Amino acid sequence: MLPFFQQSSTPQLPTGYRLETVEPPSAAAINQLLASCQESTHAEDLWPQALARSLWHLSILEESSGELVGFVRATSDLALNANLWNLSARPGPDQGVLLTVLVHRALHILRRDLPGCSLSVSASSMAIESLQSCGFVIDPSGIRAMGLRLQSPQT
Repeated sequence: MLPFFQQSSTPQLPTGYRLETVEPPSAAAINQLLASCQESTHAEDLWPQALARSLWHLSILEESSGELVGFVRATSDLALNANLWNLSARPGPDQGVLLTVLVHRALHILRRDLPGCSLSVSASSMAIESLQSCGFVIDPSGIRAMGLRLQSPQT
């Protein structure tokens, strides 16, 4: 049986943070979080469309300031494949636990709603340890996914 089916107890958010599942964060907040994680940002006018086409999103907010400190969103064909995108947490002492909470919660939702789907994850190298703690393995054959950012044609 795969390790992520045998996960230990649900990781808890540290004091001072809350999980948000209803209200999407602003495009500026998502881009600020991605930039702090040294990830690519996206045009702010495209974020509403990306969020609308996502199945769901999870945000972690700092309670005192309301600042977005963690984020992931999911897409799927609702049959065979599910994808986690923009998995990120603000660098700092709580980064690992914030990422682990996001991954654990995302896997819980996907197992409940889309059992049997294959899963791909788009995340920074900062998330590898948290992904491994949730049962993901780095392929021993060195296989890596590749991506290509499509550019608009120049006129």
